[in-house]
Amino acid sequence: MSKNTSVQLYNDGADDLLSPENFPDRVSLLPSDHGAPQAGSRLRVMWGQDLLGDVLDGRYRSVICGVNDSDNSHGVIAQIVSLLTTSQWSPASVTSYAKMFQESVQVHAAHDREPYILKYDLDSVLVLALLRPRGREFFTVGDLSRGFQTINKMLQGRADRRPVCSVSFLGAVSNKLVIDDHNTNEPSFETVAQTMHDSGYRGDVYPSPAMWQCADVGVFPSYPYPKGIDRMRAGSS
Repeated sequence: MSKNTSVQLYNDGADDLLSPENFPDRVSLLPSDHGAPQAGSRLRVMWGQDLLGDVLDGRYRSVICGVNDSDNSHGVIAQIVSLLTTSQWSPASVTSYAKMFQESVQVHAAHDREPYILKYDLDSVLVLALLRPRGREFFTVGDLSRGFQTINKMLQGRADRRPVCSVSFLGAVSNKLVIDDHNTNEPSFETVAQTMHDSGYRGDVYPSPAMWQCADVGVFPSYPYPKGIDRMRAGSS
């Protein structure tokens, strides 16, 4: 198919300067299904958007991320509390609260199923943080599933907590996500999106920076993916 030269994206001839081959970090964005849209049926994948910038611009009322009880200085939550001038939280107090909560549940609710969801009210935005299970250096996909089931309940009927977005939990420094206790490899992004979706989550999710190095693989702007993907995997065209 020949290039559609009738479409101009930029002024002053910049179309010729912005060839994708000149940029090593990029993705190939594919269109979603063009069927009739159904409300509350998908989560959006925010390719090309900056989570911190969108939070500062007030585009979300709630943000979902991870937190631990030892060191969150490299986590998204530390960046958010540092950038929001209306917040009385700091990276150190975020960790201190998580540690205090963790110690409390070990005394009063040691047999409850983890992870717990901590609420950090930053005035302009609410952070719903999955607390990394005690004694572990990572989250598992099972943790993610249970955590998002709880978060979904916390969002139901709460218009004041929407719109909502989440990190993908992939490529994390402070709170790594692995498949399970025996397989400590990271899951695929599809597994993360499916886990969130199956748990009832219908907000936005932001890809990790490392996912911008997958230019040779097509990506979609929402989940569930088109049904043709499963047909292709099954061997049909």
